[in-house]
Amino acid sequence: MTAPPKRMARQRALLIQRLATSHIGAARGVGARELARLLGVRERVLRHLISDAREDGVAIAGTPETGYFIAETHEELEACCAFLRSRALHSLHIEAQLRRVPLADLLGQLRLPT
Repeated sequence: MTAPPKRMARQRALLIQRLATSHIGAARGVGARELARLLGVRERVLRHLISDAREDGVAIAGTPETGYFIAETHEELEACCAFLRSRALHSLHIEAQLRRVPLADLLGQLRLPT
């Protein structure tokens, strides 16, 4: 069940405010469990809020090692993008295995650069 749009908007605003005031830079990252607790949401809702904010261009970076944070430098943003790309390529590799096609063929069908 999804929260009502106004509630999600409030939660998203609180997420961005919390990260922008207390978690700028990888050294100040916060784990998903703790961030969800601070915001009073479940981790699944937190991931949805983060995805929505990222889709709107908010530079929320994070890895399992650093936790979530607002990227402070270009290098932090690039590291996060590399992590996300690696995760996406891993999922595509699994899809290629399931379809029994070479990854290159699957990527060619999707027209994605590697």
